Amino acid sequence: MTVLEQPGSSRRKGGLPGPPPAWHPRVDPAPLLPDAEPHRVLGTDAARQLDAALLKRLYVQLVRGRRYNTQATALTRQGRLAVYPSSTGQEACQVAAALALQERDWLFPSYRDTLAAVARGLDPVEALTLLRGDWHTGYDPRVCRIAPLCTPLATQLPHAVGLAHAARLRGDDVVALALVGDGGTSEGDFHEALNFAAVWQAPVVFLVQNNGFAISVPLAKQTAAPSLAHKAVGYGMPGRLVDGNDAPAVHGVLTEAVRRAREGGGPTLVEAVTYRVDAHTNADDATRYRTADEVEAWRAYDPIALMERELTARGLLTDDFTAATRDGAEEMAADLRERMHQDPALDPDDLFTHVYAERTTQLRQQSDQLRAELAAEAATDEPAQEARP
Repeated sequence: MTVLEQPGSSRRKGGLPGPPPAWHPRVDPAPLLPDAEPHRVLGTDAARQLDAALLKRLYVQLVRGRRYNTQATALTRQGRLAVYPSSTGQEACQVAAALALQERDWLFPSYRDTLAAVARGLDPVEALTLLRGDWHTGYDPRVCRIAPLCTPLATQLPHAVGLAHAARLRGDDVVALALVGDGGTSEGDFHEALNFAAVWQAPVVFLVQNNGFAISVPLAKQTAAPSLAHKAVGYGMPGRLVDGNDAPAVHGVLTEAVRRAREGGGPTLVEAVTYRVDAHTNADDATRYRTADEVEAWRAYDPIALMERELTARGLLTDDFTAATRDGAEEMAADLRERMHQDPALDPDDLFTHVYAERTTQLRQQSDQLRAELAAEAATDEPAQEARP
């Protein structure tokens, strides 16, 4: 259908000429609009219908994720990590995102989403390698189906769209799930990704973790939209609004969005309303832009406490289950702590190994130059060591 063939009148009331037919909506916007309130499951009648095994699995991952966050934060204070952006308080978003995907799907995380990668099965040490400063990426993305952790805001979103679109062209049954923070929605990459995804009907899901602040800038100072989920309508995709501290609710919404994308329904934008309890990173002083009372109010709405309340009500939170869950989390933390305290053996030539599949002439020259400089430095050090008494 061409522009001029689209339905619509070319005359206004009173006989005045109207705009060409192309101005008419291409789709009905009503079904794309998010609900007025975030979707919730815990504390509602729908919670009684939840699968007990799923609830317990979510709880185990939440407890493990909280322990992972506290251990990674401690490693930063000990100098074993250069920086750590904690996801304490928003673990439900991270865990639900990982569990909503199938093994063949792809996860596209931001720098704060190491927990999502770990919940998907990535070794915690490999997840933290970038933040340690050793490698650009501490794992093989093709093996684990997790894209490299993305530090620049929102640049992973067009990559997710491209991968999802390419997978569909090849006939691969693959969905990409891309995570981004509320601050990332103000970046051009966010808008470009949503537009391309909707036009191409790419099998991709965007999860915005709205934790209240883009570093020190509150959401109200970066957008006047009714919600971030409403931005989906402008691109022609559904917007969903969900309680980001309600793990089963986030899991349900994402599972449905992934299913829809896999079946050819196109992309979905999901906004999960949560809160960043810890500072932006260990280098941030959050007391400069928010009050302790605000943080404490959100601590009372902790995602782990919400799950424990539901599990207790259903008789699923037994002493043995609780002990096994916490023991498993402590074992993970102990292993992470021990291995992160070991100094890694680094090869300077790795600087050139993973830039391209095959080294360019310039990279080969740079590698040769580095080896020559290291050899000359070693030769200079040897006589000095021999001269020592």
